[in-house]
Amino acid sequence: MDTALLITSILLTVFLILVALHSYIHGNRKGYYCDKIPGPTWYPILGNVLDLAVSPENFWNFHRRLAKDFYPVYKYWLGTWPVVHIYHPDDLKVLFASSKNTEKSLFYDFLRPWLQNGLVTSEGNKWRGRRKILTPAFHLHNLNEYMESIVDHTERMIKKLKTEATSDGVIKELLPLLSTHTLNIICESAMGITTKENDPDRENYKMAVQRIGEIIYYRSFRPWLMNNWIFGLTAKGREHAESLKVLHDFANKIIKDRKEYHEQTGGKYLNDFMITGGNTSSQSNGSTKRKRLAFLDLLIAASKQGLGIDDQGMREEVDTFVFAGHDTTAMSLLFTILLLAEHKDIQARARAEVDEILKESDGQITIDEIQRFTYLECCIKEAQRLYPSVPVISKTTQEDTQFKHCFVPKDTILLIYPIDTHRDPNFWPQPEIYNPDRFLLSEQLEKRHPFSFIPFSAGPRNCIGQKFAMLELKSLIAGLLYNFYFEPQDSAASVRIVPDLVIRPAHPVYVKFVPIIKKDDNFN
Repeated sequence: MDTALLITSILLTVFLILVALHSYIHGNRKGYYCDKIPGPTWYPILGNVLDLAVSPENFWNFHRRLAKDFYPVYKYWLGTWPVVHIYHPDDLKVLFASSKNTEKSLFYDFLRPWLQNGLVTSEGNKWRGRRKILTPAFHLHNLNEYMESIVDHTERMIKKLKTEATSDGVIKELLPLLSTHTLNIICESAMGITTKENDPDRENYKMAVQRIGEIIYYRSFRPWLMNNWIFGLTAKGREHAESLKVLHDFANKIIKDRKEYHEQTGGKYLNDFMITGGNTSSQSNGSTKRKRLAFLDLLIAASKQGLGIDDQGMREEVDTFVFAGHDTTAMSLLFTILLLAEHKDIQARARAEVDEILKESDGQITIDEIQRFTYLECCIKEAQRLYPSVPVISKTTQEDTQFKHCFVPKDTILLIYPIDTHRDPNFWPQPEIYNPDRFLLSEQLEKRHPFSFIPFSAGPRNCIGQKFAMLELKSLIAGLLYNFYFEPQDSAASVRIVPDLVIRPAHPVYVKFVPIIKKDDNFN
């Protein structure tokens, strides 16, 4: 056969295959209904890949434009996969109230090499069993036990800033400062390990978390990298493997150290940490006082009692909770401090509340004081409204679902960007304005749609650690407000956002901490 004819035949065959594939994808039931949902112009087979395979910052801005242009729902095509974005509270109510549409989407598969089948990524009976076992670790009486570590690291951070500050203050890059202390808090309080200053393992861990998040986001919207074998051959794949080793080694060391502790103490404390029907109880064995036990001890106890958690299961949950327990909290802290620095009147009002309450306790923070920081909690929630730490929630419909604004067929990927819900002017007047009173005024709270504010997701798969997170946020910010004035070096609106597993500033963000002169303070 003539070479030119052969090439023409091959090209024609490929063309016909692509036409047939396109016709099948857009002509079948799922494609037919998804194409009825508005969205940007797409190309055959490629869909909107050219719009999505861009820098993280441009990717983020692309979605914000679509949310405004196609309100209240839009879809695009990730190659041959339709992806539907819902963000109207009425549609979220339908989704989160469903007992069937709880399954995570294929995007969470990219987390599995790291988190395996931990609470974030597991499904069905495994998720229900783990949730039942782990929920007691975040009951109020256990949260009270975590306070010692939270307060200790609050004081460490204050001491460090005071040591570096002159009477005119000190300018600090927020993210490294805050993530160090949130990581130490979760390691000490929930994992029961002792932290050291300038621990290289922790610094390597933080870098690996950020790097793997960037890689996962990069991979998620490039269909040609979805195959694990192909991805492993790329430079990104090799970076992913290196980061994964750092993350797993860190978790394995935490588990090893805690197991050794229980071996050295003969397991006497662990024996008192009983799990029955998903509840925990601590019992005194006479003269022996039970040592404060951590989240990880709950996993070790469950393993010893044969409740379906083996060594791999422990690492899954340690990986999940160390990451989720420090990175999301650090971002909430960053944006809350940044907004308070920018809004001096709100900062002064929050400080006045903190001062009044801590004056009664001689400056000591306990869970009792934290529960009284009403306005401070409003400040934090308003920062979470404007800058929710988790950039996206993704699910796959397990059944045909009729939302208020669209019909979505079974097995369709859904994406929810909380920032679009939180800034919907139909539910949040002047949505770009930082106004903590939104969460304080009873008439506003009564009128607000229950699904218009979802910083910790919603429904049965909401964040199990949200009470712990709020406890930590209020303690750290209250401690800072009691000891420092915040002066802005950057405005929140000028911060460029990039998404990975959390939202991150695309550049360093700074705040100036000016000490509030108290008795016995000395400055250079």
